[in-house]
Amino acid sequence: MIIITAPVHAIFIETLSKKGLKFLYHPGILYEDLQPLLSETTGLVVSTQLKVNKTLIDQAPLLKWVARLGSGMEHIDVTYASTKNINCISSPEGNRNAVAELALGSLLCLLRNIHRSFDEVKQFQWNREKNRGTELSGKTIGIIGFGNTGMAFAKLLQAFDVTLLAYDKYRANISEYGAIPSTLNEIADKSDVISFHLPWTKETHHFANSSFFNSLKKSPILINTSRGSVAHTASIVDALNNQKISGVVLDVLENEKINQLSSAEQLEFESLINHPNAIITPHIGGYSFEATYKMSAVLLEKLGLL
Repeated sequence: MIIITAPVHAIFIETLSKKGLKFLYHPGILYEDLQPLLSETTGLVVSTQLKVNKTLIDQAPLLKWVARLGSGMEHIDVTYASTKNINCISSPEGNRNAVAELALGSLLCLLRNIHRSFDEVKQFQWNREKNRGTELSGKTIGIIGFGNTGMAFAKLLQAFDVTLLAYDKYRANISEYGAIPSTLNEIADKSDVISFHLPWTKETHHFANSSFFNSLKKSPILINTSRGSVAHTASIVDALNNQKISGVVLDVLENEKINQLSSAEQLEFESLINHPNAIITPHIGGYSFEATYKMSAVLLEKLGLL
């Protein structure tokens, strides 16, 4: 039996039905409600709300595969699953363009003061000179992490006549979309914009910290559409206040439960949302109607069902 614990496109349900496969569709199911079903579970479709850890895996002796909608496998103990011959897959190909478009759209919004000037117009203020913007064309963009979303962002940027610097510790050859293989020091020295496209691991936790911001030479705009914990929030606030960065685009936060913030987190959050050069969105980078379809289709293809 296949348990679907996250919202999927209708194509996923339709395909399982046509194949005659037994499944239960329970998006948002809690672990305590899933637990009684695990003994009969052969396949598991998850997002980020459930941790597929050793405890869960040991309760599912028939489990053959775990399919992650989207990118990032930090909620799945892939290493332990492999010892049980459980195939773990994800679908970053499905939402990479959606993430890239949000990064680009937010960057243009910030450079051209679109968000700020619209707020002023709603207050019957018509401030042209105050909202004179900066063009993206001709700038140097540093991309840290050149996997699916990093490359998708680079692809979109080709139209803007920019210089692309790319760093990826685990890729020896970087040449797609005109990207120039670069070191972190080169990106820190030359970039007008730096965009993070990293998975969350122990290695990337707080990758953008005070040391990172202190290394920057040009007060670039920082973009993070990857994982909130890749960037240290307090360091971002400090970098903004001290003009080590000129602006920030965040689609992810360290704590995205914004109604359950600690006192310190609340102050950091208020500093961000009240800063004129900050754009914060509620982790919607991969949330497009097209991505919903593509992520489901990619999983079906990888499972050999489509």
